[in-house]
Amino acid sequence: MRKMQIAAAASVLLPAATMLILHNSNWSAVVFALWMAAAAAIVFVLERRQQAQMLERALQALQQTSIRTLNHHRHDWMNDLQVLYGYIRMNKPDRMMQYVDNIRQRMAVDSKIGRLGEPSLVLFLQSFRTLTQSLRLEVEIEEDIDLTELPLDAAAVSASLIALIQAYRTGVKPGYGEPACLTLAMQRQEKILFVSLQFAGELLAAQQLHRHVQDKLERAPLRLLELDPAMTRVRLQADWQ
Repeated sequence: MRKMQIAAAASVLLPAATMLILHNSNWSAVVFALWMAAAAAIVFVLERRQQAQMLERALQALQQTSIRTLNHHRHDWMNDLQVLYGYIRMNKPDRMMQYVDNIRQRMAVDSKIGRLGEPSLVLFLQSFRTLTQSLRLEVEIEEDIDLTELPLDAAAVSASLIALIQAYRTGVKPGYGEPACLTLAMQRQEKILFVSLQFAGELLAAQQLHRHVQDKLERAPLRLLELDPAMTRVRLQADWQ
């Protein structure tokens, strides 16, 4: 598709050269104008087709992510029901109540994630378990935070957080034991949004990840407060007047 666009644009050189050779010819100017219009139309059609294909691929990827997330949640709920059914059959109400409380806490976290407001960040956090088995993501939001209601660039903040978490996901050392854990904490105090990442596990190249994160945050709306060289802790903030 890209080659066809370049070819259509480059084809204008032929009538342009003709005009230079036959600069007094009226018909060469007409041909050049018609050729230019035809080339522009072809480029426009090809660009629209390319955009439509990119949009379709993005929609398909979003649909696949949603399906994987729903299947994951369904699998978790089936496991929860089996555990609760086992406690009921064994007549262990204390264990059952404790397990129900754990479910309630997970639902509260999911609810706070859903209220973050920025669709890209909400979908990413809720579907993270479908992306990898080597890194477990825990989310701690002290109170309801809607990024779209704050005087910040919510899309840019979300993109920065997604990029940071993805950097940990690709940089974590895969293993066969317990997965590494990354805890994302968000807190709002008056006109300041605090964000921290706490990592427990092993990385493939901590120094390289350290430089990568520094580069990512250089022009980000989140200001860097602390960046541990071992990448076990990252603290960020965004403030407004």
